[in-house]
Amino acid sequence: MVALNANPPPAILPGSGGPRGALSDLFWRQPKVLLLLMLLPPVLWLGIVYIGSLFALLAQSFFSIDEFSGLINRQFTLKTYGDLLQAANLDIILRTVTMAALVTLASAIVAFPIAYYAARYARGRWKALFYLGVMLPLWSSYLVKIYAWKLILAKEGILTWLLTKLYLLWLLDAWLSLPVVGGNSLSVSFTGTFIVFVYVWLPFMILPVQAALERVPGNLVEASSDLGASPGQTFRNVLFPLALPGIVAGSIFTFSLTLGDYIIPQIIGTSRLFIGQAVYSQQGTAGNIPLAAAFTVVPIVIMGFYLWGAKRMGAFDAL
Repeated sequence: MVALNANPPPAILPGSGGPRGALSDLFWRQPKVLLLLMLLPPVLWLGIVYIGSLFALLAQSFFSIDEFSGLINRQFTLKTYGDLLQAANLDIILRTVTMAALVTLASAIVAFPIAYYAARYARGRWKALFYLGVMLPLWSSYLVKIYAWKLILAKEGILTWLLTKLYLLWLLDAWLSLPVVGGNSLSVSFTGTFIVFVYVWLPFMILPVQAALERVPGNLVEASSDLGASPGQTFRNVLFPLALPGIVAGSIFTFSLTLGDYIIPQIIGTSRLFIGQAVYSQQGTAGNIPLAAAFTVVPIVIMGFYLWGAKRMGAFDAL
């Protein structure tokens, strides 16, 4: 028989030599130190660069602009927020919020059947093609897509040509003659801005809705049908309530991205400003940084309440 080792190795090895060994021993004995060092850079970035800049922006909104010299008066005042409540500025806020709400609603309506098909019927290669089709527009340049749509929606664009061939140009002209949504062409109208917003942000609605519908057990839909429910009743009482967290999750993206975007309304749209354009013009052309900061606070406050409501509806579970 082989003799057993009379001197087994110690349960805890002695410390390693050198600075690297001492550092390794420290991390082994104090794992919280390693966790702190790993989290310190992102926490500093988030706390100083991101949140710190937001607080600096908030502080700027409590300053005012001297009407005679054009210089910033760095004394605490609510005058800038009083200027924000003027009719012209309230019109900008209302226009932006209305556009964000309409884009979110239209994206949900368009995204639901696409997401439902992908969740219920697409399998294997077809599901891969679905993800490819949804993600492919996100791979191209943001500006390229917008300028492409500007050419499509222009008076000499392919959409006008197609409607002319179908003898439906009168319908487009009738729509463009309407006072709020119309214009000289779709590329310089509220409708054109809406169309491009829906196209650009639609993938951000499809994916959360599809993920929420994937979690709906198929036997619930079958049970609803077996109990005599019509397709409409099954949608209202089974599918829609279970998919609602995914819709709300997608709306976080579509609503917030529309709320803060200024490039799309700048390229496709009328001279009527949105919040993003107002911030850009106030801090750039007008040099009124306090009013620009006050405009920026508006979407932050709106999205704060929006996220609070979305969290209560379980939207974060569908992200």
